[in-house]
Amino acid sequence: MRPIRFAILILLFANCHAQQVDKSIVEELKTKIASKTYPKIDAIVVEQDNKIIIEEYFNEFKKDSQHDMRSSFKSITSLLAGIAIDKKLISLDDKLGRFFPELKNEAKRNISVRNLLEMRSGLNCEEFYGMGPECEEDMSKSEDWVAYCLGVDLIREPGLNWSYNSNEPMLVGEIIARASRMTVMEFAKLNLFQPLEINEYKWTISPKGQGMTAGSFYMKPTDMLKIIDLVRNNGKWKGKQIISADWIKLSTDCHISIDFSFARYSRIPNAKYESARYGFFWYKENLTYKDINTEILFASGNGGQYMMLLPEYNLTVVFTGSNYGNWRGKLPFEIILKYIIPALHK
Repeated sequence: MRPIRFAILILLFANCHAQQVDKSIVEELKTKIASKTYPKIDAIVVEQDNKIIIEEYFNEFKKDSQHDMRSSFKSITSLLAGIAIDKKLISLDDKLGRFFPELKNEAKRNISVRNLLEMRSGLNCEEFYGMGPECEEDMSKSEDWVAYCLGVDLIREPGLNWSYNSNEPMLVGEIIARASRMTVMEFAKLNLFQPLEINEYKWTISPKGQGMTAGSFYMKPTDMLKIIDLVRNNGKWKGKQIISADWIKLSTDCHISIDFSFARYSRIPNAKYESARYGFFWYKENLTYKDINTEILFASGNGGQYMMLLPEYNLTVVFTGSNYGNWRGKLPFEIILKYIIPALHK
């Protein structure tokens, strides 16, 4: 086994939890990962007060390795939607009928951009609770992913119930493309990736050239950190406003209860569980464990892909992992509560 190293910078932090990093706690975490207590963790990057304090890669992944973000990329699609709204190319109240003249079903034509961003379109896809139908696999087998999404049956009133799926972020991506008159890949490069100096990444693209805006996007963990830092800084990067602070606040409000706790599914004992909440392709959850009681904003992807913001600690964290399709993809929440936060203020 390749030796596991942790790059730890011992810092004096400037916020209300200003303490040195406790090396013994970080060493214990290092041992847990080495012993496979926390298996298939591929990267951990932790930053506080604009300084990286932990950065480590495992399982043959390296600093420059691009990792599949899976559904955590949905949160980047939310940022792209915010840029399009800032530019007045689209609005939350716009309906599908404005962008898809080929869509003839009048009820579907009245689904709004807001409905899509909240995953409350009413279309018959459910990929979260195991109830199905899980539309993403069938979509990926089709030639025209947008046409597939538009063809899904409408089974309930838009805006009524949350139903996690990949159709809705795919449609948001196509709306951005049609409104901007460029591919979503070009729009993202020009308006988000280039300003953040993100230059190495890989899209998954349909046979018709449609960028996959629901996941399967490959990016380096340190570039994922730039994304969550942009959110932490209310849309500003190196003094330049990339996305409006209003959009960051609105999209991360997360007022929709989803009856699911990520901390619970990490199986951490003695934590108090409550439902996570959903915003515009972002999650929030209150974390309560021992003397910790804090709120976390995060993007989530199958296998353990997370971009996390803990505002109380001015802390941003990125995890990548390969625990696909099982509960161990939620282990980063146990790691946050048992190791990363305690290491900051022991």
